[in-house]
Amino acid sequence: MVKTDIIIIGAGPVGLFTVFEAGLLGLNCTLIDNLDKPGGQCAELYPEKPIYDIPGVPFQTAQEHVDALLEQIKPFDYELHLSERVDSIEEIEYEDDNFWKVKTTEEKEFFSKNIFIAAGAGSFEPRRPPNIEDPDKFLTNGVEYAVRSVDKYKDKNIFIFGGGDSALDWTVELSKIAKSICLVHRRDAFRGAQHTEELMRNLVKENKVNLLTPYLIDSIIGDKKVDSITLKNFETNEIESYEADELLFLFGLNKKLGPILDWNIDLNGKKIKVNTENYQTSKEGIFAVGDINDYPGKLDLILSGFHETTLAVQEAYKRIYPGERVPFGYTTSNSKLQEKLGVKK
Repeated sequence: MVKTDIIIIGAGPVGLFTVFEAGLLGLNCTLIDNLDKPGGQCAELYPEKPIYDIPGVPFQTAQEHVDALLEQIKPFDYELHLSERVDSIEEIEYEDDNFWKVKTTEEKEFFSKNIFIAAGAGSFEPRRPPNIEDPDKFLTNGVEYAVRSVDKYKDKNIFIFGGGDSALDWTVELSKIAKSICLVHRRDAFRGAQHTEELMRNLVKENKVNLLTPYLIDSIIGDKKVDSITLKNFETNEIESYEADELLFLFGLNKKLGPILDWNIDLNGKKIKVNTENYQTSKEGIFAVGDINDYPGKLDLILSGFHETTLAVQEAYKRIYPGERVPFGYTTSNSKLQEKLGVKK
């Protein structure tokens, strides 16, 4: 059983930034994630999706953002355990003090005064088209639930299904390289950002995007790969055939909290209740940061998670060193810290 200052459940952007904030205070971290690489949803579901709302960074793909965070935490003390998840949490006594013990699906055990749940939306899987039998038999051969490589779609006949941000974003982005691109939705109303919808509709006017509403996919035709599809028109019930190379089903995710439900932490629906002083849950020493938490005014933004974990790390330090002042200093004026970060003067 390994002792660490902070156990972080989830190695997405907020979990990775927790390592940085902890490192500034001299604390070490253990990161645990059920994916096979760090980066969370950013790396797994939309690595090449552009991100525009990171302060000071006008444009970055999701994977570039993850890579930058990994570079940022290189100087600090942390361990990364991938392809396993936290299976159980229990309170134990050690050296006349209370600690949390975590056990993973790989039978590894860690204990700490502090646990940070940075699990994003929890465990997740993409929603499949409800009326298509076994669409996964075409997976990577014409069917995808996320864009992992933009180059794959160059000069292809692409059909994108969905009405949210991802469907709109990728319609706009892939229209720059596709041979043809069709956006298919069951109604002529969208749930995504208004600005992106306006971009999409302008592309429709310029004949760079074909908008098909109200339509639903009826069948996928092909042997080992997608050759064509049929779509059903909701208004006329007519079935129409189209040649297709690539199908992107962007219906969102089925979110599952998994074992978090068994940890006796107060929830609000599928999110964890926290206070806004230090983002601690109903269990002392267990914090929830990023999209997994809930409080009045909560926004599911990466930058909000960065703020939350910064304050939570301050409280974690106090729990490890009760009565001591939390060392605070601006990175711009701390020469020792600059040396650790490799800053050249």
